[in-house]
Amino acid sequence: MPIFVTPFAQLDLIRQPEQQAEPLQAFDAADEYLLAHLHEQGLASSERVLVLNDSFGALAASLAGHARVTSSGDSHLGHLGLEVNLARNHLAAESVRFVPASETPVGPFDWVLIRIPKTLALLEEQLIRLHGQLAPGARVVAAAMVKHLPRAAGDLLEQYIGPVQASLAVKKARLLLATPEQKAAPASPYPSRYRLEQPPLELVNHANVFCREGLDIGTRAFLPHLPKHLGRIRVADLGCGNGVLGIAYALGSPLAELTLVDESYMAVQSARENWRAALGERPVDIRAGDGLAEQPADSLDLVLCNPPFHQQQVVGDFLAWRMFQQARTALVKGGELWIVGNRHLGYHAKLKRLFRGVEQVAATPKFVVLKAIK
Repeated sequence: MPIFVTPFAQLDLIRQPEQQAEPLQAFDAADEYLLAHLHEQGLASSERVLVLNDSFGALAASLAGHARVTSSGDSHLGHLGLEVNLARNHLAAESVRFVPASETPVGPFDWVLIRIPKTLALLEEQLIRLHGQLAPGARVVAAAMVKHLPRAAGDLLEQYIGPVQASLAVKKARLLLATPEQKAAPASPYPSRYRLEQPPLELVNHANVFCREGLDIGTRAFLPHLPKHLGRIRVADLGCGNGVLGIAYALGSPLAELTLVDESYMAVQSARENWRAALGERPVDIRAGDGLAEQPADSLDLVLCNPPFHQQQVVGDFLAWRMFQQARTALVKGGELWIVGNRHLGYHAKLKRLFRGVEQVAATPKFVVLKAIK
């Protein structure tokens, strides 16, 4: 893999989760541009830097030891990437403080470096939370590859921070430089809520939750076909989002022991709040994680999954395939993986390579619900 070379450091960086012959880098030209600008402006070791949405730690690891660095983002895999890359480059773990996006980083910060996230609602919530956290004379700089930079990102910076100046493009990357102004404390529109008729639920969705404004059509196709078990069965909702599949299953299976896992901290926060509202103090394990990587082998009877088809801006079935492999390892012999997926993704054939039996439970014109038996 190429070395990430900036005025602050030369780093050997890898993405998470690791895959053999990784075709993608753990950094891009927008990271390089942002760090070059910071170096040009001058950075004192006493200054406090907040890094938002650093994909795999390229920015925070570069600045470790050069300033007092806090990194915040919504991706558990991004957090894992930061930890792995600090260790890989012999940098102290405590040289960067990490704050999940479900919490507010506490300033005052002299610099805020932002990678524009795919979900602009996450950016908006992060900018809202910066109110009262900026030091006098603080500078806020956002970066993105031009192809991933919507006009609305600049509008949000202007609305919540102050006037914005766009840089020239360099290697197809651009910076947005915002000058902080005194503004009234903003009210956040997040979390949002929507209601389901069946099962009757009101669901809370924090800013970065997938399909925040309403139930996604894949889950809508899955819900009527969820299995029901009356016994003490061990079940995981893998990639749980706001928790709707796990909660709906739990409502129909009163003795089941549930684990809900997602790599988004805001999804986990939403799922916890939704579980409590629907099921009170019923025991549950809801956690941020790298799928079922930490789940003991042969420890589950059933896995429910509506797999993602992208990681940040990268589209593909790598994460879904990995989730299927994790599910197979975590399931007991005879255990079942139930998934919903777009017909065109061909999950039926992929599951047959891992499981001894695969059958179609239901179908709509766009989606299939599949059951795979270990």
